[in-house]
Amino acid sequence: MDRGMVGSASKGRLQVEVRHHGASAVVTPTGELDHHTAEVLREPLEQCVEGGRVRLVVDCSHLEFCDSTGLNVLLGARLKAEAEGGAVHLAGMQPVVARVFEITGAEAVFTVHESLDAALVE
Repeated sequence: MDRGMVGSASKGRLQVEVRHHGASAVVTPTGELDHHTAEVLREPLEQCVEGGRVRLVVDCSHLEFCDSTGLNVLLGARLKAEAEGGAVHLAGMQPVVARVFEITGAEAVFTVHESLDAALVE
C-alpha cells in the first residue's frame, strides 16, 4: 500500500498535502479555505482526478475555516470525481467547518466520516 507523500501546495493561510492510500487519494488541507486560498485546494483535487485517483478523501481535521468558495471547490471536485465513477469523502470535520455544510445542506451530497481512519476503511 502506497502511503507516501505525493505533493503539497501552500498559499499563506492554507497548505495542502496529497498522499496515496490504497485506491484513495488523501488530500489534507491545513488552515483557512476561502476565496483567497481556494485554488490551493482546487488544483490538487483536479490533478488527482485527472491522474485516475477518483476516490478522494479530504481530511478536514486541520481545516480551521471554510467559506462558500471553499465549499464550491469541494462540490466541483465531487462532480468531477463522480463523472469518472468516483466520490469525495470528507473526514474529521471540525465543528466550525461542519456547521457550514449543515447550514447549506451540502453534507447531504458528501459521504462524511468522523475520522480519517473511518474514511479509509471502505
